[in-house]
Amino acid sequence: MAAGDGVRVLVCVKRVPAPGARIALTADRQDIDTKNLGFTTSPHEECAVEEAIRLVEAHGGSSTVLTVGPAAADEQLRYALSVGAGAAVLVTTDGPDPDAQATARALVGAIGALESDDGPFDLILFGNESADAGGFQVGIRVARALGRPVVNGIKGIELDGDGGQVTARREAADGLEVYRLTLPAVLGVKEGINLPRYPTLPGRLRSKKAEVAEQTAVGEPGGLHTLAFALPVEQVTETTILGTGPEAAPAVVDLLLELGLA
Repeated sequence: MAAGDGVRVLVCVKRVPAPGARIALTADRQDIDTKNLGFTTSPHEECAVEEAIRLVEAHGGSSTVLTVGPAAADEQLRYALSVGAGAAVLVTTDGPDPDAQATARALVGAIGALESDDGPFDLILFGNESADAGGFQVGIRVARALGRPVVNGIKGIELDGDGGQVTARREAADGLEVYRLTLPAVLGVKEGINLPRYPTLPGRLRSKKAEVAEQTAVGEPGGLHTLAFALPVEQVTETTILGTGPEAAPAVVDLLLELGLA
């Protein structure tokens, strides 16, 4: 990034089940049963998209959103376009979600193709971790493969005036850790760095007409193997009404005695 040229930011996002949804597994426990699920972008990555848009608004340049996933992930890319991202790229895969190794290899291949035309992105942003797998590793794998510095857990990003470095902050037990990275660099953004904006009606209309570039995933399969998924035991909470009015007082006293609070 040269001073005055603006900043080129790439954001890598993932299509995940909507938070709070009731999760069911397939009969063989090898995947999530998706027929009754809604999908969205991981919350950390929503903040990463917003941060990219803000950086471009402040410094000029361009923002691109990239995902590796099924054709249906076009929906999440168009949402990013509706809130202000400049371009979108869908890297399609066949079969179940690839593991972290295969995802990183596909991303590296796609990023290489994009950068061969226009040069390296100044910043590549990831979410700190995805909302479904929570692996904390795809961004780090991509950064290592590209030979670029990387820091996760970021809650603040500032580009230096000369365009050669980025200052990134993350929370620590006793305050803030501050990192200065030479561009190009990779950052893992954490939810809370900003408050993502909502799409406007004109933004939604533009996103429906926008062209989403497509690539086919390249790279070897990952080396991780899923044995089976398991759902945690559902916690059931029971409510007991002790009584109403003054008649409940003896029951309250008995409960306090039972809990050792009286």
